[in-house]
Amino acid sequence: MRKKKSKRPSWDEYFLKVAMLVSERATCPRMHCGCVLVRDKRILSTGYNGSIPGDGHCEDEGCWIVDNHCVRTIHAEMNALLQCSIHGVSTKDATAYITNMPCTNCAKALIAAGIKEIVIFSDYHDTMAEKFFDIANVKIKRLPMPDKNINYDLKNYSSAKKFNK
Repeated sequence: MRKKKSKRPSWDEYFLKVAMLVSERATCPRMHCGCVLVRDKRILSTGYNGSIPGDGHCEDEGCWIVDNHCVRTIHAEMNALLQCSIHGVSTKDATAYITNMPCTNCAKALIAAGIKEIVIFSDYHDTMAEKFFDIANVKIKRLPMPDKNINYDLKNYSSAKKFNK
């Protein structure tokens, strides 16, 4: 008997798709990045590239460029780690699902926060991140970009039919 292939995404695909959705909140037009921190198949926090609380957004007021980098935004990985810090959530032995390879500084922060693995589908320009991850024995898993479509099926649910006439 052959097992029917599931249409459900794998856990890695699922969390990468969540990171893609999170990246839609990014406010810097130079890079939309999303990060989801996960432990034991549970989301600990999410983050996207955005300005500090109370400051204007790059997309509204422009980027602040220093050495060809926008310094107005906090990177997605840092925002995810900071959310854990604010709410007292440990990141020890968690996995970071990120739309792009982290920059060098974010890689160092992820390592110091106890992240054991990162899962990405897109590389970033040349950084020292990969070298630091190697030194710290943080596993890097590169996967193909997940399907961008959300396969939400309302037609098979009777309770949904009454709302969608």
